[in-house]
Amino acid sequence: MPSSRRRRVAVLVLEGAKPLDVGIPAQVFTARASMPYEVRVCGAAPGLVTGGDGLSYHVAHGLEALVWADVVFVPGYRFPDREDPPEPVVAALVDAHERGARLAAISTGAFALAATGLLDGRRATTHWHYARALAARYPLVRVDENVLFVDEGSVLTSAGAASGIDLCLHMLRAELGVAASNHAARRLVAAPYRSGGQAQYVPRSVPEPLGERFAATREWALHRLGEPLSLQSLARHAAVSPRTFSRRFAEDTGYTPMQWVTRARVDLARELLERSERSVEQIADEVGLGTGTNLRLHFQRVLGTTPSDYRRTFARGE
Repeated sequence: MPSSRRRRVAVLVLEGAKPLDVGIPAQVFTARASMPYEVRVCGAAPGLVTGGDGLSYHVAHGLEALVWADVVFVPGYRFPDREDPPEPVVAALVDAHERGARLAAISTGAFALAATGLLDGRRATTHWHYARALAARYPLVRVDENVLFVDEGSVLTSAGAASGIDLCLHMLRAELGVAASNHAARRLVAAPYRSGGQAQYVPRSVPEPLGERFAATREWALHRLGEPLSLQSLARHAAVSPRTFSRRFAEDTGYTPMQWVTRARVDLARELLERSERSVEQIADEVGLGTGTNLRLHFQRVLGTTPSDYRRTFARGE
């Protein structure tokens, strides 16, 4: 992590806040030795906030927490399409953004970010059930209902509650590296990486045995990244034709099979760069990318950086 200072995360609880959406960033970024974060849960004012699904929240902080925060999460809340959040909340979000805080919405929290005008002209997503309502209420927002999350730099949005975990892990991966993100995923018993471009729901029914074979094939491939992996070998393991495998795999993951294999190899290389002293050439060979030149090429394309710069930023103990 570039700075040793603990990152400050505020979770802004609005009226009707959904319990799972509130809990996701609070748990993912919880303070612990391996996680350099401090979390404050806040509301429009300190005290009791009526939530959704029969729960309420007693928050210790008001909007001053947004002045303190480096990152502000807005969990989803009920009936977001009926009216905007209170004006002081909208103003506090705008002020936080102007001070340099990143704003991240889970599910229908995107409506609160849209009310600030900060999503105008930008891509954003929300829960598929509310995507059309978001587009109708805020026509300047480029709503994409077919993705799990959207990272526009200083403002981020995600779909339903589970995709909030994907968004949080995406942010962890960018700030702390892939090893820390994978550790957090294991702690949450969550998938370590799902593409932001993955569809919110599969567009057609997939027979359950086929889905199980595909999950098994991905797991099989992850243990063989250093070996030759082709579309044919993956399809053979899944016991379907290469054409069927390619089509269904893309629907499930948002990637072609070989794009997925390449990204898995890059992620393994990232973890080896973080945790070992192996050379770039050794790592490239170990993860199945062949040469250091090939590894550098994929690092630049996928991450926009070099293996050496990545190691300097994320090497453990630095």
